[in-house]
Amino acid sequence: MKKILYSLTILTTLSFLSSCDVLEEVATIATTPTTPAKPQLTNADVISGLREALNVGIKNSVNLTSVTDGFLKNTAIRIPFPEDAMKVREKALEWGMDAQVDKFETTLNRAAEEASKEALTIFMNSITNMTVQDGFAILNGGDGAATKYLKDQTTNQLIAAFKPKVTAAIATVQLTEYWNPIITKYNAAMSLTGGQKINPNLDDYVTQKAITGLFYMVEQEENKIRKDPMARVSDILVKVFGSITQQ
Repeated sequence: MKKILYSLTILTTLSFLSSCDVLEEVATIATTPTTPAKPQLTNADVISGLREALNVGIKNSVNLTSVTDGFLKNTAIRIPFPEDAMKVREKALEWGMDAQVDKFETTLNRAAEEASKEALTIFMNSITNMTVQDGFAILNGGDGAATKYLKDQTTNQLIAAFKPKVTAAIATVQLTEYWNPIITKYNAAMSLTGGQKINPNLDDYVTQKAITGLFYMVEQEENKIRKDPMARVSDILVKVFGSITQQ
């Protein structure tokens, strides 16, 4: 009898322990966090997302730069005195032309701000030419990859299209009225000393600086979308750029 009771006790204990193991396994499965499946992206999704990111970046950038002080008060893109005419600036300051120099530099930036009002259509049209080729490489290329792709593909066309807008903007803000007195006095002095006269092409200078500044701002906006979920303002941005953060 004792042997029978002993055997029953062992069987009951083993059964209980086995049940505990099963419960433990179930509890572990229930409490283990599951990793959400990454969204399945098609090439069409990727290109749509990249175009949307650039659309958002361009619109935000133009809105920020095409207003008064959009260039002038933004230290990252502010257009300085032309680099190849710094000697002119130094001499002008020596001659007490501080106000003219300041006004000239301010007006350089006003020209860029004015021209930026025309930039939206130019940039937006260039995006429509993006193909599916290298789409995933651009998406996974890290900060600024989409902007770099856009820059590589469109800079020459943008310069050709943008320059007339800059020329018109320079006339609108009367930039040469502030430049001519400075450069005229400088070149007159160079005639007396035998120094080299300087007269940089302001149209080219402002065009290049304005486009560079706009691309800089587009890249900042693109990187926000890459890093900050709150900057993904549409479903396609959430789907496409959300796939990066889940890798």
